[in-house]
Amino acid sequence: MAIAKRPSSDTFTDEENDADTMPMPMPPKRKTKKPKLLFEESYLTNIPSAEMYEKSYMHRDIVTHVVVAPETQFIITASKDGHVKFWKKMLHGIEFVKHYKAHMNEIFALAVSSDGLRLCSTSSDQNIKFYDVIGFDMVNMIKVGYIPNECCWIHQKNAILPKIAISDKTGSWIRVYQADQATHEPIHTIDKLHTAPVLLLGYNAVYDCTISCDAKGHIEYWNAETFNFPEDSLAFKYKGETDLYELAKHKTIPMSIAIDSQGENFALTAKDAQIRVFRFLTGKLRRKYDESLVIFEDAFADKSLPLDALDFGRRSAVEKELAASEVVSNCTFDESGHFLLYPTLLGIKVLNIETNKFVRILGKVENTDRFLRVALFQEKLKVNTQMEKQIRNASSSKLKQDSMIMTDSDRSDPVDPTLFCTSYKKNRFYLFSTREPAEEDEDDTSIGRDVFNEKPTMEELQVASESSSKVMGDTIIIHTTIGDITVKLFPKECPRTVENFCTHARNGYYDNVIFHRVIKNFMVQTGDPLGDGTGGESIWGGEFEDELNRNLRHDRAFTVSMANSGPNTNGSQFFITTVPTPWLDNKHTVFGRVEHGKDTVSSIEQTRTDKYDRPCEEIKILNIDVF
Repeated sequence: MAIAKRPSSDTFTDEENDADTMPMPMPPKRKTKKPKLLFEESYLTNIPSAEMYEKSYMHRDIVTHVVVAPETQFIITASKDGHVKFWKKMLHGIEFVKHYKAHMNEIFALAVSSDGLRLCSTSSDQNIKFYDVIGFDMVNMIKVGYIPNECCWIHQKNAILPKIAISDKTGSWIRVYQADQATHEPIHTIDKLHTAPVLLLGYNAVYDCTISCDAKGHIEYWNAETFNFPEDSLAFKYKGETDLYELAKHKTIPMSIAIDSQGENFALTAKDAQIRVFRFLTGKLRRKYDESLVIFEDAFADKSLPLDALDFGRRSAVEKELAASEVVSNCTFDESGHFLLYPTLLGIKVLNIETNKFVRILGKVENTDRFLRVALFQEKLKVNTQMEKQIRNASSSKLKQDSMIMTDSDRSDPVDPTLFCTSYKKNRFYLFSTREPAEEDEDDTSIGRDVFNEKPTMEELQVASESSSKVMGDTIIIHTTIGDITVKLFPKECPRTVENFCTHARNGYYDNVIFHRVIKNFMVQTGDPLGDGTGGESIWGGEFEDELNRNLRHDRAFTVSMANSGPNTNGSQFFITTVPTPWLDNKHTVFGRVEHGKDTVSSIEQTRTDKYDRPCEEIKILNIDVF
């Protein structure tokens, strides 16, 4: 029997051909390569990596601005009271150079030129002031008839005629001045580009182009020479081809701008807590990161945020306060342009924008600081030994120990990457480096990472003295049913802990409270008015934060320390160790040492207890005297 051949496709109609078509399996997915940054580890070695800030320095008022001039090795800071300070970058750390009472009112903007030679500051006092960075000297001042706001140098390196653009606090105009001229008349005025006050100005030195952004979220490009749209330099002709309406579309206000050193990307922070990274040539949105409080609240709710409830609650309260204020938080690129650094609720994030991954967080453990402005120093140090010696001879003895001086024969272009930061409502600025804070001399607790480079005013001394005399104590005597215990306190190192303890003691909070937990060869614990280890609160209600000090360790017996149920959960309970307990370091706040009555502590330790470590015979605190 012959096998019939299948008819050729020519004998079928189109419908029959379609009906006979067999379904095909889904083609295999094309494997997409994960983006990878070559030499990432090498780049990261030139970015600060310490979890804690290494040093901090003071202003008299809240520090509002910090900028760096890597080419000339200077750092400049400004505070709310109108003061400007110059600092010189050393091999390790910085040294103070000069201090100016620059403005009568708050400083609005502080900008350093791309060559690091010039500095400009603006203020509500209607003055624009110019400084020679290398000479750390004020060289020019312009009095204008409007309130200057943002400022930005818009010239190439080593320009003969340095130009600076100044925005108007209340108007939409941008005025361009020649910094070396003493006239208040601008050399050019841009009056039709924006329709709202200009809040941001950024200069792209690679393309000689300025980016400006106003209060309505409109982003504009203009050439620094012609002051027109730089059509020939860009990959677009109309803003409709770009994502430059991103801020306006979301009705948010811009806060800061950063442009990478290659001129390829720029980043904006905004009031909606979004960080947006744009490609400069195309104006397209490249990355967008949501750092709003809602994101952190969701992460905390599903327990993916490694913070305890008390710590997160405090940080959340600060974020809400920030959202209601006009305080500015900025971002910055590293010198390679591959990494973006910006402050968040958790700390300062370091982000690889090529792989879109976070690589590290700086300052996460600094839970009492909310960092705001950041400035990164990465330049190789050009060591001027003569200048270092002169600065050190003029510096105070405390500052002399911050770094060492290399001789010409030892010189090898050292690198000390340092991130300088301001913090919310703090009169200090902070230095993050590749080094953790040094272990201070245990015999001198006055030496620490927080440098007291400003003398307190007479009013501050009087207030501090009155407050200390009313609340603090240096010594206490705990009168118990079996004897007295004299304890030396550490009010300077642990002010809130000592204040809490002394206030409770004076108020009779500890009177008739029992020692509810006693463990031989470990410690004796008390301070719970309920007597079962579950009660007690601070004088402020609830719990308060730890005050961990590197000089105060559980390295000896008869150390007095706060009991807690985790980080930052101090209330009223405390304990006295009977042996060295180093495993408790960095977990419990040490606030005193027993000076007399050690035999009383030992007698309590040796008392008979039940299976719950509770003494079979009650031992009570009768009362506590504070001296």
